[in-house]
Amino acid sequence: MMHFQKYALVAIVAAGLLTAACAKKNLSVAQPAAPAPTVTTANVAPAPTPVHAAAPQPTASAAPAQRYPNAATRARIDELLAKIEDAYFDYDKSALRPDAMHALQSDSAELRDILKDYPAYKLTIEGHCDERGSDEYNMALGDKRAESAKDFLVQVGIPAAQLSLVSYGKQRPVCDQHDEACWQKNRRIHIVALAAN
Repeated sequence: MMHFQKYALVAIVAAGLLTAACAKKNLSVAQPAAPAPTVTTANVAPAPTPVHAAAPQPTASAAPAQRYPNAATRARIDELLAKIEDAYFDYDKSALRPDAMHALQSDSAELRDILKDYPAYKLTIEGHCDERGSDEYNMALGDKRAESAKDFLVQVGIPAAQLSLVSYGKQRPVCDQHDEACWQKNRRIHIVALAAN
């Protein structure tokens, strides 16, 4: 009988261990999660690209160009025009002399750079003559002198559309004596800024 009890005891312990092992196994095994859906490009719409509102960047063409320079720029133009000496001519001639070219060249590059930013701003080239000759003749000669100066300034780079011409002939002398020294001062071109309308 003892032997039977021994086997019974072993059977109870084995059954307890087996039950404990089975219970432990059930506790430690988690239920499998639901399978993740398979993603393919065929059945998924592309994610929208996030839109970031950026501040609009100003462009050169977006900002309207000023038609006329401000007061400080006009003052600088006047300074440059004052530095550009009158160009003088020989008697009865409209061709620019070397000293006249030098006078027109002086500061005309800076003037060109300023004027290109203000296409509506214009300069007037005045043609003048001495007192000799008829009014009609001197008006025509003054116009030719102004035209020669304009051609030179256009070659320097000042837009032709920003240069207007006027001839005063012998009507506006800077010197009123009747000698060659005085007449030379009157045979000239003079550049002025055209008043804005």
